[in-house]
Amino acid sequence: MTSLDRLAALDLLNLDALHSDEEMQIRDVVRRMTGERVRPFVADWYEQGRAPVRELMKEFGTLGLLGMHLSGYGCPGASAVAYGLACLELEAADSGVRSMVSVQGSLAMYAIWRYGSEEQKREWLPSMAAGESVGCFGLTEPDHGSDPASMVTRARPDGDDWVLSGGKMWITNAPVADVAVIWARGPEGVLGFVVPTGTPGFTAREIGHKMSLRASSTGEIVLDEVRLPASARLPEARGLRAPLSCLTQARYGIVWGALGAARDCLSVALDYALSREQFGRPLAGFQLTQEKLADMALELQKGYLLALHLGRRADAGSMTPEQVSVGKLNNVREAIAIARQCRTILGANGISGEYPILRHANNLESVLTYEGTSEIHQLVIGQKLTGLSAFA
Repeated sequence: MTSLDRLAALDLLNLDALHSDEEMQIRDVVRRMTGERVRPFVADWYEQGRAPVRELMKEFGTLGLLGMHLSGYGCPGASAVAYGLACLELEAADSGVRSMVSVQGSLAMYAIWRYGSEEQKREWLPSMAAGESVGCFGLTEPDHGSDPASMVTRARPDGDDWVLSGGKMWITNAPVADVAVIWARGPEGVLGFVVPTGTPGFTAREIGHKMSLRASSTGEIVLDEVRLPASARLPEARGLRAPLSCLTQARYGIVWGALGAARDCLSVALDYALSREQFGRPLAGFQLTQEKLADMALELQKGYLLALHLGRRADAGSMTPEQVSVGKLNNVREAIAIARQCRTILGANGISGEYPILRHANNLESVLTYEGTSEIHQLVIGQKLTGLSAFA
C-alpha cells in the first residue's frame, strides 16, 4: 500500500470533499515539501537534538507559510482553514517543525501585525514572512507558566526609554531569533515590546537534554537591564488580553497540527499491521488489531471535523477562545492516545527511531502542555459552562 493509498484509506468520511480546490492545493504543496525537505532528515535531527531552523525558515517563507493567515506586509492572506491544513501537514512530519512555524507566524508576527505600530510592521513583518528574520515570543517565565498574570519581568520607564529586567523560559526559536516579542509588567499593567535580540543585555541560552520537540530550538531568555526606545513598545497592546489573544491564534494551529501527528502514526501502524505476519497471518487480520485501528480512525475523523468547524468559524470572524480550548483539549488528548495505541501495534519496533511513532508521542507530550495545559483548557470550558472562574 502506497503512502497515498494509506491516507485515502484513513479518510473514512471523504472529508477531502469538504475543501475547496485551493485548500487542497495548499495542503498538497506543504505535503510535498515536508516529504522532500523534512521527513528524510527529521529522525536524525531529533536524535541530534537540533534542526537547521534558519535554513528551514527561508524555505517556509518561499512557500508563504510564515504568517500565511495574515494579510499585507508580505503576508499571503490565506484562509484560516488553509493555514490549519498547512499545520497538519507540518506536524505530520514533526511537531517541532510545526512549532517553529507557529511561533513565527501565530505568535511573534501576529503580535506585531495586531498590536504594533506602522513602523514596527514595516520593519519586521516582510522579512519575517520571507523567513529572513526569525522571531520568538517571550511570555512564559521560569516560575510562571499557566499563570502569566503573575509575571515578574518588569518594564520601567526611564526618560524616553524603557528598561526591561527579568527572564523567560521555554521559548521556541529564542536561541536563533533576530527579534523577540517580550511581555513585561509596567506601571500600566502588562505591556508588549519588540526587542531585537542583539540589544545589549539580551541573551538567549539553548535548553538542552529535552526528551521532546528535539527537532526545534528552545531557549531561556535573560533580560538584564535591556534599554529600549519608546518606539519598541507595541502601542496597541494593553493588558494581559493582548498576549492571550496571540495564544488563541497559536492554539488554533495546534488543533490542526496534533491531527497531523496522529494521522502519521495511524498511517504507519496500518501499513505495519498489513505487512507484519504473526501466527500465520497479517496483524491487520486479527480482531483486536482491527478494533484498535477502527477506534483510532474514528477519533481522527471526529477531530478533523472539529478543526474544520473551528476553521470555518475563524474565517467567518466568529471563532471564540473557548471554542479553541475545546479543540486543543480534545485533539491533543486524542492524538496522544492514538500515538500510544499505534506503538502497541508495532510492538518492540514501536520504540525504534526507524519508525516515527514514539517521536510523535514524545513530541505530543510537549504539545499537551504548551499554549495552555489540558487543565487550563478544562477550566476555560468550565467557566464558559458555569459562569464561575475556578482559576483562583
